[in-house]
Amino acid sequence: MRPADIQQVGGELAIRWDDGSESFIPLEKLRRACPCAGCKGEVDVMGNLYKNPEQPLSQNAFQLLRVESVGTYAAQPVWADGHATGIYSFDYLKRVSDAV
Repeated sequence: MRPADIQQVGGELAIRWDDGSESFIPLEKLRRACPCAGCKGEVDVMGNLYKNPEQPLSQNAFQLLRVESVGTYAAQPVWADGHATGIYSFDYLKRVSDAV
């Protein structure tokens, strides 16, 4: 499934999927679900998780500046605190939206 349209509506990311369904993800939930290695850590071949210490997030961390396309498979939010390394595959974005 792929997004036909992605827009910020108030404090949520609104997604209209190509099947006509819609999802609304609160921006705080979207940011806390960031899949980048800095936020979620990395797993080595032995299954060991390496993760930075948890950092408190400022209010800017939940202010979405824009969402950029990554090829034809993902979206990359750019946040007001400068964080922009999270690449959300469309499948992962759909899972995050379903978990709301």
